[in-house]
Amino acid sequence: MEPYSGKSAIVFGGSSGIGLSTANLLRRRGARVTIADLNPPATKDSIDGISWICCDVREQQQVEAAVQAATTEDSLHWLVYSAGIQHYGTVIKTSADEYDLVQAVNARGAFLAAKASIPQMRQGGAIVLVSSVQALACQEGVAAYAASKGTLEALTRAMAVDHAGDNVRVNSVMPGTVDTPMVRSSANSLRGNGLVEQVLEEWGKSHLIQRVAQPEEVAQVIAFLLSDEASFLTGSSYRVDGGLLAQLPVRL
Repeated sequence: MEPYSGKSAIVFGGSSGIGLSTANLLRRRGARVTIADLNPPATKDSIDGISWICCDVREQQQVEAAVQAATTEDSLHWLVYSAGIQHYGTVIKTSADEYDLVQAVNARGAFLAAKASIPQMRQGGAIVLVSSVQALACQEGVAAYAASKGTLEALTRAMAVDHAGDNVRVNSVMPGTVDTPMVRSSANSLRGNGLVEQVLEEWGKSHLIQRVAQPEEVAQVIAFLLSDEASFLTGSSYRVDGGLLAQLPVRL
């Protein structure tokens, strides 16, 4: 029997990157999966057996409709929030509108998704928010992004406390650098498309494992945190960073 048979899951931001890998992994293990994303996956083959619903995570009614579509037999089991955008700039160089947009997608969207999903978890459930190591330690010029990921960490703890009595577990993952379309876009903006692989190799060397992660590696951790194997885990954050934050910046 497939280990996740009978489970229903919704993955916000599931059309690419970590979200897409998570959706496909859950589906392969037997879960009924719905992707909620503003954009469809690049190809239908990439979501075989998975439903996609167009959803702007900034809009509460659209988020509620997506959750309702993912609910089966009057219950929802799992929520993964992987929607996110990156913006570079200090607080001086970031406009108020740019800051609000990053917060709306990365943090407010997670709030709306949880607000709609938790009441549907009538048999109990699990939530995983995709945060970032930049909630703990960040590079220069990512003020809005780092702030939004810090919000996710606080929200993880608050929801875990508030909904333990509902048998809903809440955790987050904090990836390091992952080979996703968003990261590749960032690399392209720095050096140009022809040097993306070189940039990813350079960024990988800052991790103890000496490479960037693949989305599937983060998806494996998310799937574990959703599963009954993680039944005693809630209110915690798990770094999936290849040892990035385990080292001092200067070797002695």
